[in-house]
Amino acid sequence: MVGARPQFIKAAVLSRALRREHREVLVHTGQHYDEPMSRVFFQELEMPEPDHHLGVGSGSHGEQTGRMLERIEEVLLRERPDWALVYGDTNSTLAGALAAAKLDTRLAHVEAGLRSGNRRLPEEVNRVVADHCSDLLFCPTVTAVDNLKREGITKGVHPVGDVMYDSLLQHLPVAEEKSDVLERLGVSPGAYYLATVHRAANTDDPARLADILHGLRRLDGPVVFPVHPRTRKAAEAASLAVSDGLMAVDPVGYLDMLVLEKNARCILTDSGGVQKEAFLLAVPCVTLREETEWPETLEGSWNALAGTDPDRIASAAMRPAPLTQPARCFGDGRATERIVRALEDDPSHR
Repeated sequence: MVGARPQFIKAAVLSRALRREHREVLVHTGQHYDEPMSRVFFQELEMPEPDHHLGVGSGSHGEQTGRMLERIEEVLLRERPDWALVYGDTNSTLAGALAAAKLDTRLAHVEAGLRSGNRRLPEEVNRVVADHCSDLLFCPTVTAVDNLKREGITKGVHPVGDVMYDSLLQHLPVAEEKSDVLERLGVSPGAYYLATVHRAANTDDPARLADILHGLRRLDGPVVFPVHPRTRKAAEAASLAVSDGLMAVDPVGYLDMLVLEKNARCILTDSGGVQKEAFLLAVPCVTLREETEWPETLEGSWNALAGTDPDRIASAAMRPAPLTQPARCFGDGRATERIVRALEDDPSHR
């Protein structure tokens, strides 16, 4: 079950591996539905068309999750799958986990065990609930395994590595061959910053969003800013101009994003996935939050927590690049193989 941009990336590589020997039923909740946030990912990643598109769309957390829960339940009752797979930490993850648990459908959580320590974030609540509902928990790091152990979860836990690392290894060569995003935007490798902002804690608070934009404008170089639909809507509602002093562009596809990330001087983001991709690509990162679910990225000063204070943002982004290479802590690029094997080998598999 997928519904948001980061989940498409994870599902693409795992779907490819599953479909070599098994029947997969792909469910798209419709949480992300704009062309740049959904359709383009299916095209670029050569994903199969969803078997079920639930068309949930946007709404409050309760409204959106409730509609998903109802429609996912209908699909599970119709398909009777051996396993329900959920990815990451979105409302689609939460609804899929709850629907499976209530129907006693075996549940596997891809990217299990992540914790930021901030229960005020809806993503954190989604992670915790999904993990405690799951029969198999596929962890990207040793830290994730330890997090689960502290919560009393040890059964069905598999340290498989990071599925997004698998995706990066598979798609970066394609991106470098096909993408002309640097030429289109008129920027040179190492001579621009890349920023993304999408989390509700930042976009839905006008003061926080204004501080982030102010911090980005203080950087000593061009800032490429693919603007998430939620961010653009929130900025317009608060009379904040996202294009003043910034290279504000529409959301970009996965291949363009990989090229922009790899060639940036520094990446500024509130996205967990982008933090991790920056680390894997050895590009300095500034996290526009006070915590991260990926503490491994803080090692060696590759990632810095800056919150939304403009001074901290500017200082962290313009710091010297680390002298050592990032640690290898996200696996070996074979997470999908281990996940498929675990689904096949689990003794409770029906």
